[in-house]
Amino acid sequence: MQQKLIALDLDGTTLNEHSLISQKTKKVLQKASHAGHIVSIVTGRPYRISKYIYDDLNIKTPMINFNGGLGHIPHQNWDKEYQKTFPREIAFDLLKNMDTFGIKLMAAEKKSMILASNPHAVVDDFFPVPLSSEQVLNQQNLKSDPTSLTILVDDKKKATIIQHLKQVYGSSVEVGVWGGVNPVLELEPKGVNKAVGIKHLADNFKIDRSNIIAFGDEHNDREMIDYAGWGVVMNNGTDELKKLANDVTAKDNTQDGLATYLENYLKLAE
Repeated sequence: MQQKLIALDLDGTTLNEHSLISQKTKKVLQKASHAGHIVSIVTGRPYRISKYIYDDLNIKTPMINFNGGLGHIPHQNWDKEYQKTFPREIAFDLLKNMDTFGIKLMAAEKKSMILASNPHAVVDDFFPVPLSSEQVLNQQNLKSDPTSLTILVDDKKKATIIQHLKQVYGSSVEVGVWGGVNPVLELEPKGVNKAVGIKHLADNFKIDRSNIIAFGDEHNDREMIDYAGWGVVMNNGTDELKKLANDVTAKDNTQDGLATYLENYLKLAE
């Protein structure tokens, strides 16, 4: 079989209901890697809360974070590493107008930076606490342009806030919405999505688009599933995403759906 680039979303896809990789999934992914395929995590998560998964898999391939905003090989200097950003003045403007925009909490990030506006609030362990004085989001500490702004908003105002953010900042950023119960928005550089990340990997490894297999479950996987030669959506994925898929797993992420599918697709059990 020709070498494949296997692009893996994390939450709701590779990870189970406990946000962990099961032993079966780990075994199948390592078997795929040993068979010569490029196994890469492609996630909306920042590096700081996805590196333990990368290390647990014990792979040495590139990783894509921030929905395509960062491409790198953890623990290595990779000459093809990239990091896309947008003007930090957007963060400063939002900070000054948090009450007006209905913003409760905001975090600015890049590969090795995390700044948050409130040192005491936690959302699903995403916003780190406690913060040192150097980690508080303000004009003094935000010295460079961020790759991502994550914003907790007033749920009742969410639709209005999204519309306003797109109108005011739409020429510079993409406005995304988290899945799940928390009203969290994400700002990332204009034109950045997971397809940007997997194209970068495929080009560098000289893998044809037809040999990219991508797994996802949510709206932020849309471009990646559409771009991949073989886009697979999880059984627990959204109906909208399933319409774009080449295939849908028989089992969901709580039942090793990805591992079972990939094992059969790559004939790894033989």
